[in-house]
Amino acid sequence: MHEQRAPLDTGRLFERHHQRPRDAAPPRVFAAFADPVAKARWFAGPQDWGPGERRCDFRVGGTERVAGGPKDGVQHVFDALYYDIIPNERIIYAYEMHLDKRKISVSLATIEFRAEGKGTHLTFTEQGVF
Repeated sequence: MHEQRAPLDTGRLFERHHQRPRDAAPPRVFAAFADPVAKARWFAGPQDWGPGERRCDFRVGGTERVAGGPKDGVQHVFDALYYDIIPNERIIYAYEMHLDKRKISVSLATIEFRAEGKGTHLTFTEQGVF
């Protein structure tokens, strides 16, 4: 995780809960999160930001970092730590978001994958402070 441990600006709590059906089976939807190459296709900033920094060790205890931003602009940083992974069923991770060196949020996220017909019912729950 990021080395700076400054307090968050507001300390406000939030919770988000999204549910979405997907047309692909759970192994394919899970792979979109577990495979770093697949995830890089959809979890990235705008193209004009350039490649930025990206590394992922997708395992319990592993970390992920995605950082980038506009040339000569504010850097957006996502630092995550994976706590629980059950293939094709669940991913639990905590993450911090930074703008340059200023921490803007800390969250706990759970992603659940449930077979539904020929597809997947995806549930994303996030609790955090910003």
